Amino acid sequence: MGMIGGSLEAFIGAVHRRAAVFDGEIELVCGAFSSNPEKSKATGRALYLPEDRVYGSFEEMILREKELPEGERMDFVSIVTPNHVHFPPAKLALENGFHVVCDKPMTLNLAEAKELARIVKETGRLFCLTHNYTGYPMVKEAREMVRSGKLGKLRKIVVEYPQGWLSKLEEATDYKQAIWRTDPAQSGAAGCMGDIGTHAENLAEYITGLKITELCADLTIFVEGRKLDDDGNVLLHFEDGVKGVLHASQIANGEENSLNIRIYGELGGLEWHQMEPNTLIYKSQEGRRILRPGVGELSAAARAHIRVPAGHPEGFFEAFANLYRNFAITLRSRMNGQEPDPVYADFPGAEDGIRGLAFIETLLKSNQSNEKWTKFVE
Repeated sequence: MGMIGGSLEAFIGAVHRRAAVFDGEIELVCGAFSSNPEKSKATGRALYLPEDRVYGSFEEMILREKELPEGERMDFVSIVTPNHVHFPPAKLALENGFHVVCDKPMTLNLAEAKELARIVKETGRLFCLTHNYTGYPMVKEAREMVRSGKLGKLRKIVVEYPQGWLSKLEEATDYKQAIWRTDPAQSGAAGCMGDIGTHAENLAEYITGLKITELCADLTIFVEGRKLDDDGNVLLHFEDGVKGVLHASQIANGEENSLNIRIYGELGGLEWHQMEPNTLIYKSQEGRRILRPGVGELSAAARAHIRVPAGHPEGFFEAFANLYRNFAITLRSRMNGQEPDPVYADFPGAEDGIRGLAFIETLLKSNQSNEKWTKFVE
């Protein structure tokens, strides 16, 4: 693996590196860790990489790695930069024969996402979008329960993602994570809804297998001086007549990272909270059942993503690691001319990236419209 972005001061880059090496399937061999060559070199030294495999730009890294013998050069690149630096390196990597793992959202806007998806298809390279919450074992179990008809015909989906870390104008300080996430030039046209609302959208569609068809959005900037939305409330229509509600906020004072989802069908409901990821609740008029990793009969999809014995917590890093492991196993199968195991060929791809950017574009269109419902942009 080569990495673009993720210098020593970046939060998400370290998460990706740790997740990638979790299973011994992936080795970090090179990187362009910052647009500042000195920062990139300093990061490379801290990671004990050879000096000649640490680059000053992603262009230099991709083109120089391509010149190395096949057994020495990187096999794929992981892109962990702010949103506006997703499309250029992903495009260049794909066009030069490298597979890509990219942090979400896939690109800065929908036009770039569609173009990148076209390049993925044209080059035949493998592409993974790190919607990491899909990697939790109990999220896999929830999806299998929906697929198997355990809930009956679905009726309603409620998905929420409240945080409180942007309750003040943090971008006016030296807080790097706040600065780029609230800057339209780096983050895109949406703030809170682009950063975490797309996670909620993806989780709802992933578990249920249903696509959003139209929505009614109300986005707000509560903190004076902020340029992008920091709160959003959305009514959703899904396929098959299913109704939904999505709420995301970064000004929900006191909240941490409280992504959660509730799904209701004719026969029962499911409830899952990211801050208690080992617990999936199945409920009906007859009572409640608590499902936990490693306990009782779970689906093959859930079992394949359980890493430790029952009663041991699994969390954020493990969910990320499941995406990287699945990508590595699928990539190795392809490189060996074998058919990938569908249990492991399970990670978000370019189509999910398009859905995320289309969700943002539809939200913005709905928020600016006096019409109640806005058709989902395809």
